[in-house]
Amino acid sequence: MTESSEWLIYRGAGEPHDGMNRLPPPPPWRDFSGRDAADGGDDSRDRRLGAHRHLAELHRPGAEELEMINAALYLRRPLLVTGSPGAGKSTLAHSVAYELGLGDVLRWSIVSRSALRDGLYHYDAIARLQDVQIAAQGGYGAAGGTPGAVEAIGSYIRLGPLGTALLPSDTPRVLLIDELDKSDIDLPNDLLNVLEEGEFEIPELQRIADRLPDGEAEVLTADGTKVRVRDGRVRCRAFPFVVLTSNGERDFPAPLMRRCIHLQLDRPDHNRLATFVRAHLGDEAARAGDDLINRFLERSRSELLATDQLLNAIYLTDAAAPPSRDRLADLLIQRLDRPR
Repeated sequence: MTESSEWLIYRGAGEPHDGMNRLPPPPPWRDFSGRDAADGGDDSRDRRLGAHRHLAELHRPGAEELEMINAALYLRRPLLVTGSPGAGKSTLAHSVAYELGLGDVLRWSIVSRSALRDGLYHYDAIARLQDVQIAAQGGYGAAGGTPGAVEAIGSYIRLGPLGTALLPSDTPRVLLIDELDKSDIDLPNDLLNVLEEGEFEIPELQRIADRLPDGEAEVLTADGTKVRVRDGRVRCRAFPFVVLTSNGERDFPAPLMRRCIHLQLDRPDHNRLATFVRAHLGDEAARAGDDLINRFLERSRSELLATDQLLNAIYLTDAAAPPSRDRLADLLIQRLDRPR
């Protein structure tokens, strides 16, 4: 094997070999080797959360960004943040949660099929029906049978990120509704009433509220804790700090815009990109990748690029040490828009 191909794991030579033994550890954001729950948690999840916390700790907003965040806090209004991929839209939510001690950020990642109910709660009617049938066949009163059947309905309901953020508490939760511009055309309008009123109903619980002890049912939240919901209604006491992000791929209806504080983020500068790299890969990688950061900034003036691409390039050129470092970096950092 020549020196120029030493970094290659797969050689394409049709000859079996033990090259997988040389594969370095994965980048932190692609590490799926989590510990068992009995061993104290999930390594990959902890690592990703650690990167978010590090970014939040290092984040230094500009003057306009600082003012608009505080305006949203004072007015209890959602903050709509637009900007190119990697501009720091998601980091903003983590930074606010970290500095103000508001706990882990609740995240709702939007896709084209996302509906309002996905963010509020999920009721697993099929699982409940199956348990009813099993209980009937076994001849005992369980989840759906007779005694305890009504009370057990909460076992089949889990609040979504938005529903969890609207639970009553003395301090607000931080909710990140990520990439709203990727949603179905109806979702922005569907959000209006919930964001305006700060409450929602769970019809499955409302129908049987008079048969529940004190009208309450125990349900699971998006972050895995159990809470009691009374009369099938969830209403916040402290309105959550809601960050809606958009890559600017579409315009939003005027009713949503007037209910939000709008912040437009500029392209990240060298300092912000270096901070991003340090948070994920450490100080040494940020120093070694300084030239790639500069090239990324230069290209981003005329091309649509994402900071994920920069991370990939810095990690791979450092971990694999390929001979054609610049060429490989250019292959990984390809423009996301079509050349004009």
